[in-house]
Amino acid sequence: MLQHFQFKPLYNASQLPGWTIHFYFEKQKYDGVYHQDGKIEWTHSEPPAQDLDKIKSQIHELMLFHVYE
Repeated sequence: MLQHFQFKPLYNASQLPGWTIHFYFEKQKYDGVYHQDGKIEWTHSEPPAQDLDKIKSQIHELMLFHVYE
C-alpha cells in the first residue's frame, strides 16, 4: 500500500498536463513524474520489479480520483 501519496502540477499553468508524485512504499520514498497518458517516469529509484504493476495500478487509481474527477 502506498503511504503519504502527494502530487502537484509540473507547471504553474494548470492547463498543461503532468504532475510530480511522491510516496512511500515499504518505508522507501519514491519520486516520479506522472504524464497525462498515464506514463510514469521515476526520477530517482524505481520500485522493485515484483511490486511495480501493483504500485502503478494504485497510482493510476489515486490520480483518477484526485485529478480527473
